[in-house]
Amino acid sequence: MALFRRRRSAPDSAVAVDEFWSHWPRVRDVLASSVDTNTPVPEEAAARITELVRRIHPELRWEVSAAPRPALGDLDLPDDADAGDLLAQMSKLDDASSPADEGPSYTLTLSGGPDDSARILAERWMRTAPEEADWRFHPAHPADHEKLTKQLAWDEHELDLSHCTVSMRVDQQQGKVEAGVYHPDFMFLPKEVQAGVADHVVMLALGEDDCVRWISDVEPLVEKPLDPLPPASMPSVVRQLADALVGGGWVTLQGRIPLRGSLEIAVRHPLHRRDFPALTLYVQVTVGYANSGEDKLPSGSSADALETFGARLRKLLGDNGALLAQQTVAGQRQLHFYIDPDSGVLPGLEAALREWPEGRTQIRSALDPEWLTINQIRKPLKRQLG
Repeated sequence: MALFRRRRSAPDSAVAVDEFWSHWPRVRDVLASSVDTNTPVPEEAAARITELVRRIHPELRWEVSAAPRPALGDLDLPDDADAGDLLAQMSKLDDASSPADEGPSYTLTLSGGPDDSARILAERWMRTAPEEADWRFHPAHPADHEKLTKQLAWDEHELDLSHCTVSMRVDQQQGKVEAGVYHPDFMFLPKEVQAGVADHVVMLALGEDDCVRWISDVEPLVEKPLDPLPPASMPSVVRQLADALVGGGWVTLQGRIPLRGSLEIAVRHPLHRRDFPALTLYVQVTVGYANSGEDKLPSGSSADALETFGARLRKLLGDNGALLAQQTVAGQRQLHFYIDPDSGVLPGLEAALREWPEGRTQIRSALDPEWLTINQIRKPLKRQLG
């Protein structure tokens, strides 16, 4: 087995993340106090936090707020929970006498907006956060449907978001959604305020990551749409779009190479950089197989062994890695993984590869935070899908 691994040094961003958390005990209480008193963070503390955050990435912004009250969907129940367990937890949520400290009281969120490189570093920041019983840390703004029913202060204007409705137009070819946001007060507001509020409503409905994944354009509307939808219904439309794009699974392309036989490429589709923000190390695993048909693709026991082996590697990686594509041709299968370089799972992957019994093996790895390699592999797929 050959191993070609590019050396990597600790980037400045990693140092900046460590610096942020080393300063965290000095600013934590100030942030909590601003939430408790519903007052702005003092200027000196706010400036220091902004400096620390922008050292991680210049496009990152931060926000501190009260942690949201758990919603019904946040109930911590096993799949086989009975009705009694469900009612008990619902009662617990509604019981005013329940202790107030059963969950986090505060939330600190970093946001990189549409910048994927900032989102990657925000994920690293979140994954290295200390255990804090009173705090929850988010690497992007989550959806918050409760705020869609409340007042919003925006650039000295007050709007009741419960009056908002939306329109959605799915572009199947682009795999995106064009959203329109209507509020009856938009006709009285400047266009820049309309646009800001419209973007904010979509973000509250979907969360920051799904906005980047699925929304191509947001337009403020001064006339109510013909088929208005409540903003809270937007996630279901997005889920339907994801399911329509090949069921949220894989797409397989086949061709033929002279003298080498058939070529088969399988790629995860749809695939967005936001799906796996911490996975920045590209790992190519190549294994030979013993049994093949006339097309030189695996057959019989080799086909079964390859499927079992791939499943084993995916289980080994867990949430620290993902198989994004595989290519099979002329007696070899290449598995294209991306993993979290700080997770420590690469040696386990190497050890598992040494146990492959059917042919030569090889593993290569290189840092690729921009996903240049997988994007190159996906080019034939993009051409086929238009």
